[in-house]
Amino acid sequence: MSMVHVVAVITAKPGQRAAVLAAFNANVSAVRAEDGCIEYGAAVDSPEAGGWAAKYGEDSFVVIEKWASMAALGAHAKSAHMAAYAAQTKDMLADRQVYVLTSA
Repeated sequence: MSMVHVVAVITAKPGQRAAVLAAFNANVSAVRAEDGCIEYGAAVDSPEAGGWAAKYGEDSFVVIEKWASMAALGAHAKSAHMAAYAAQTKDMLADRQVYVLTSA
């Protein structure tokens, strides 16, 4: 099985991105310690990108993940720390799109 790639686009309610990112970043070390986690982190629009680059916007951020297997990703999704993060941020989110990909 090839590596599993995840791209999640998180859109906070207006003015809530900083609070959601704070909760996300507080959870990063627990996620990176999970079996099978290769990469896990958030990214926002670069202020240095020129006018040619599309923007996610001031309320959104992207989570970029890599997992050793679908089983590892499944365990991550069911983990207690992810359930706690979801409960903590649910009222601050406007939308969440998760894309699960494999190497082409």
